[in-house]
Amino acid sequence: MESVKKRVTEFSLEAHDLYLNQSVPYLEGSPDPLQFYRDWIGPNKPCIIRNALSHWPALSRWTPEYLRQKVGSKVVSVAVTPDGLADAVQGDRFLMPEERRMSMSALLDVLQGEQQGSVFYLQKQCSNLLNELPELTDDVEPHVCWMSAALGKLPDAVNFWLGEARAVTSMHKDHYENLYCVVSGEKNFLLLPPTSRPFIPYGAYQPAVYRQKDDGAFEVLDQTGSQKVPWIPLDPLDPDLVRFPEYRHARPLRCSVKAGEMLYLPSLWFHHVRQSHGCIAVNFWYDMEYDIKYNYFQLLEALSEVTGSS
Repeated sequence: MESVKKRVTEFSLEAHDLYLNQSVPYLEGSPDPLQFYRDWIGPNKPCIIRNALSHWPALSRWTPEYLRQKVGSKVVSVAVTPDGLADAVQGDRFLMPEERRMSMSALLDVLQGEQQGSVFYLQKQCSNLLNELPELTDDVEPHVCWMSAALGKLPDAVNFWLGEARAVTSMHKDHYENLYCVVSGEKNFLLLPPTSRPFIPYGAYQPAVYRQKDDGAFEVLDQTGSQKVPWIPLDPLDPDLVRFPEYRHARPLRCSVKAGEMLYLPSLWFHHVRQSHGCIAVNFWYDMEYDIKYNYFQLLEALSEVTGSS
């Protein structure tokens, strides 16, 4: 078993040396669909694309004042937590946020006020731009034409994001090809490729949700009868990672995506995200192809669990 564990570690490090960049490269302008597929989607490599959103009216329009005027009365689903950690491991629980229905104006009041107490994040990932805020769709695109052409399909979801600097997205992966477009502010990503799976710890945790009581305190309510959730307990920005010795082999890429830029985040890449206060973003999720790359990842995941590499 030790020899298998050694080979899995070597495989992951070798993959990093063979095909990954030392930093996330930049492209300029809307790429050619075929070239983008050959250079980035096929090899499963991230990049940041500049000046591909310059025609979006949202870049100049989406101020707090405009949002109040355009969609201020619309009711949206907002994640509320005591500390900004939603969908994250806390002790022996996988804690999900309280999902609160509130008007966009009420959310903007919170974001433009003094930051204290609860943390608010509009992060509903069910095509909430199209379903909850269709009035804003004329300011962006219903899909990214060159990406849709490269993949031969339309996005499964188009999501709108708005929240506080204290809101953090815990490390996870998605089964989507993701174009993450920052309209205002800045998003800070820590990225790890699928081949880093042996260095990333997983556990199984009791699912629970936050609920804020009348006195402002939060209580934790277990979701009884629910299966345990597999999740990553590691915070890659924690200076004390001695509990996760395998993670020392990981070689994360860090990048900042600024207003007017889009990050191509390939399927199955692990990512941890922070943001500037009041950052606004839109992302397009295209379902991944469940091809041989997916089979290879499933094999690596199984080997990581069997050998205790994570």
